[in-house]
Amino acid sequence: MMVEDEKYMRRCIQLARNGRQNAKPNPMVGAVIVSADGRIIGEGYHVRCGEGHAEVNAFASVSAEDEALLAESTIYVSLEPCSHYGKTPPCADLIIRKGVRRAVVGCIDEFAEVQGRGVQKLRDAGIEVEVGVLEDECKALNRRFFTFHREKRPYIILKWAQTANGFIDDNGRAVKISSDFTAMLSHKLRAEEDAILVGRITDEREHPQLNVRHWDGPDPKRLVIDHQHPLNLESLHAHNIQSLIVEGGAETLRSFLVQNLYDEIRVETNTMMTVSGGTRAPQIPKNVEVVSSKRYDGNVIVVYKRQD
Repeated sequence: MMVEDEKYMRRCIQLARNGRQNAKPNPMVGAVIVSADGRIIGEGYHVRCGEGHAEVNAFASVSAEDEALLAESTIYVSLEPCSHYGKTPPCADLIIRKGVRRAVVGCIDEFAEVQGRGVQKLRDAGIEVEVGVLEDECKALNRRFFTFHREKRPYIILKWAQTANGFIDDNGRAVKISSDFTAMLSHKLRAEEDAILVGRITDEREHPQLNVRHWDGPDPKRLVIDHQHPLNLESLHAHNIQSLIVEGGAETLRSFLVQNLYDEIRVETNTMMTVSGGTRAPQIPKNVEVVSSKRYDGNVIVVYKRQD
């Protein structure tokens, strides 16, 4: 059963990712309904904030002739069904009303209005509930949403590019370290995050556009900070900014590192480029683990995650 549960939960995660742009500030969620004979009879994801949740769309996709199969079916959901009235009615109530036999939940929703109440409501109604299938993957999917609600701040990604010998410029002058392809990947990341930040010196020296001209999607909100205009995390939280890319320069990046104020670090290294001197790239802290390391021709992008 566990192998089967994981298979359908992977489909939930795959569906959920379709809501990456438009579900904000809500989490990405996917749902799959499977009949007793192992056939998917319904599936859906949270398409857009304010519209139907994944469970609503999954049930809506069940054909009239398959409705009779729900009593012996299992619903798989990547995130705990909501139990409160928000912009839409509680999904836990809908699941109970539809009368499925079993529910499999990827992870508990850390949002204060849910936090286990949805699962408890299902169990109280006599539905068999399994929690924690592919839990790490389901939590990672919505790590920005969870961090935002738990820490009352955005999910923070520190990002820089460096030469093979560890400099982020060429003796103080801006230098092209990224390739055309990795620059495109940077713009893809920008399209997926809510805001991007640089320090005043970088802004004045390089005049970075900080947009997504090499990708398709919305430009992130542009932020510039200095000693007179420090970052106000409470303000970002109040404006529903769930994720923030910090692109430097070096002192700005180090200020975040010193405060242990980051969740993820992305470092691109041009293994073919060296310079005689310049601004040293920040040191990678010790309390991180490597999430991925990918090579794109002569450039390597390593992603680190902070360990709590």
